[in-house]
Amino acid sequence: MTRIAYLVSSASEITLADRTKHPTGYFAEEALKPYDRFVAAGFDVVVITPDGTAPTADPYGLSWFFHYPDADKDYLDSVVRTFAVDPDDIRFTLHHSTELGLAASRRLADILQAKGLSRGDAHATISKAAKAAWRQDRPLAEVLADEEYAAGLSQPEVEEEIPAQRRDSEQLAASRKAQLDAIAGFRQPLDLRTLSDEDLAGFDAVFAPGGHGPMVDLVDNADVARLLVALNERTAPIASLCHGPALLLSAPERSDGQWLFDGYRMTCFTDEEEDQTEPGRLGLPWYVDTALKNAGAVFDDGPSAWASHVVADRNLVTGQNPGSTEAVADALIKALGGNVAKAA
Repeated sequence: MTRIAYLVSSASEITLADRTKHPTGYFAEEALKPYDRFVAAGFDVVVITPDGTAPTADPYGLSWFFHYPDADKDYLDSVVRTFAVDPDDIRFTLHHSTELGLAASRRLADILQAKGLSRGDAHATISKAAKAAWRQDRPLAEVLADEEYAAGLSQPEVEEEIPAQRRDSEQLAASRKAQLDAIAGFRQPLDLRTLSDEDLAGFDAVFAPGGHGPMVDLVDNADVARLLVALNERTAPIASLCHGPALLLSAPERSDGQWLFDGYRMTCFTDEEEDQTEPGRLGLPWYVDTALKNAGAVFDDGPSAWASHVVADRNLVTGQNPGSTEAVADALIKALGGNVAKAA
């Protein structure tokens, strides 16, 4: 059976640039979705932390806006793609997606369809209003109050669906946290320090989810280095997501004196995205994006912030952000010869 070393940070706080402590850990969605996909693909998923301590779900990562139901998230993505002809011209920030009510787009379009609009016309109507909200930095409910954009939606309908969407996201966040708490490996992970080089060589791949925790205990870690070397010597897949690529900074130098992954194409949570997060605004001591570039990475980010983006180079698979969760998991499943359709 294919064995995956599921390497999760056990850090529960990070020291900010001003030396104050801030809660951290792993991001729940980034940890749960790949785990479930790997298990469904028939893999043996072994949860490991750097010190054997049970990992902590980052409280910030449990915020409702990181847990849109898939139907809402996919519809919002389709709406955002209408904002400009070229995706490179779209700067869609965390503020836009969380504070303007745009995640309720699908639900509002459903109301329009129930009133007789075709699916395409409902999508076009909501997209037009959402684009105005994005351009003008106004709440979607406020825009839909304008006669130009209302298109038959009453304010009570709008004002009901936006908070309803948030409640569903809050419930989903709580559900994901409960599911992770029920996984035995997350309650009692293996201690990376106790695994011999032979044990590490027995894994077919490593996967590291994100959250700011990896910036604390997966960097400059000699045991993480042992794991990376053991897998890289066999060209076994090394996969990570969002802040998870911080583990690559533990890799040693090659015989030529260059970083083990010097010249590899890769991605991670970008500096632009980081500046929009709560820890980024408070002031992080360093950014994973910049650190990887300085180490020798050929950095490859997506056309816009928060868009799903996965990079595969040789045996290295990296995902840019939480929106890349399913895609990077599926890329690893394919690299291991698994059945993505079964996992999904």
